[in-house]
Amino acid sequence: MNIAVLVSGGGNHQGAWRRNGSNIELANTPGFYVAFAQAAEAAKIDAIFFADIPSLDPKALGVNPVLNAFEPVVLTSYLAAFTSRVGLVSSVSTSFSEPYTVARQFASLDRASGGRAGWNIVTSATGEKNYGATPLPDQDVRYAQAAEFVEIAKRLWDSWDQQTLKIDRAGGRFADVGDIRPTDFHGKFFDVTGPLNIQRPPQGWPVLFQAGASPIGRGFAAQTAEGVFTAQQTLEDSLEFAHDMRARVAAAGRDPRRVKLLLGITPIIGATEAEAKATERELGEFIDIKASLRKLNSYIPGVDLSAFDLDKPIPREALPDVSAVQGRQSRYKIFADLTLNDGWTLRELVKLTGRSDGHWTLTGSPEQIADQMAERFLADACDGYVVMPTYHPEGSGLFFSDVVPILQQRGLFRTEYEGTTLRSHLGLDIPQRGARGI
Repeated sequence: MNIAVLVSGGGNHQGAWRRNGSNIELANTPGFYVAFAQAAEAAKIDAIFFADIPSLDPKALGVNPVLNAFEPVVLTSYLAAFTSRVGLVSSVSTSFSEPYTVARQFASLDRASGGRAGWNIVTSATGEKNYGATPLPDQDVRYAQAAEFVEIAKRLWDSWDQQTLKIDRAGGRFADVGDIRPTDFHGKFFDVTGPLNIQRPPQGWPVLFQAGASPIGRGFAAQTAEGVFTAQQTLEDSLEFAHDMRARVAAAGRDPRRVKLLLGITPIIGATEAEAKATERELGEFIDIKASLRKLNSYIPGVDLSAFDLDKPIPREALPDVSAVQGRQSRYKIFADLTLNDGWTLRELVKLTGRSDGHWTLTGSPEQIADQMAERFLADACDGYVVMPTYHPEGSGLFFSDVVPILQQRGLFRTEYEGTTLRSHLGLDIPQRGARGI
């Protein structure tokens, strides 16, 4: 299986920073991330993911240190100097950036890291007030813009061939200028002439990831992504997503097995199941209900959740149809399904938001965590995982030191890196120059 980790300084549980012994004081220091990246590399992890929120809600910051974070491309560039194998994946929005700038950043990161860069492509549902205050367009327009954006980036990376540089000192010829291609893209949203002013990245392109699981997000991923970061609570939902996503990739003329489906999980690990459950209860006591209610409300637009009884399900008639939700449809659907199908109360949904933001939580001993990871992988419900450590330093440390070796002993995860690039870790080829699908 493939395993990546998504790291935030406070842990991926809203209240984890409040735990005695947490290293929250170090969360915004380079040393925290260097130590984490080196531990991940020692465990032979495929890649480290860095999310990004290009805005700040001061009220939320009062209880949620995750919002105090480094810019991902800057951080991954720094980490490249302290690691040699683990992949470095940065989230960058196509709604708040320019294709030329992003293509240049990732080409530079891929060269600086020796071929370990990945781009988590996001379209963003918030943050417009920091970028000119123009309201974000509807979801379909954002994805249409993203499609142009990624196409331009690919053309820019393909401006050069791997052999464009000749460096012929005797003949005075540095490069084959006839080999450099103009970009000349003129679309609905962007006009970019090109070419890029840095040679082709070692991987051809950085590995392209995408996390939208709404119908339009799945369609975009089928055309573009090489890795899909997804969230499902049950085995049945994971199987449905895998079947649908692989069918979409095949329909787009691509090999479904060359697109890695990575399920987000938030493990709570203890030496025993009882110890893990005790940690889960302790963490649950640290969840700020008001803050998590605001976060949940961001997934359910146009509905004032504070008007409802916390200990009853959200009234059915108050929930909009999923097609009417313009931001993070897939995450909204998780919460809506838990309400409509399983009768979860609003309080339970709020706690799920604080605990894992809707991702699958695994609680148990290292053996039990490995068992659950193996079950979905062996059922072909995913190609691997994006592990979101719930708390630091023990939670992430136990995953690397105790869970990974069990998976290795079972032959489910590598014991050594076989290559030096992120593409080699994922079993992906370098895209041919001019390719538009993989």
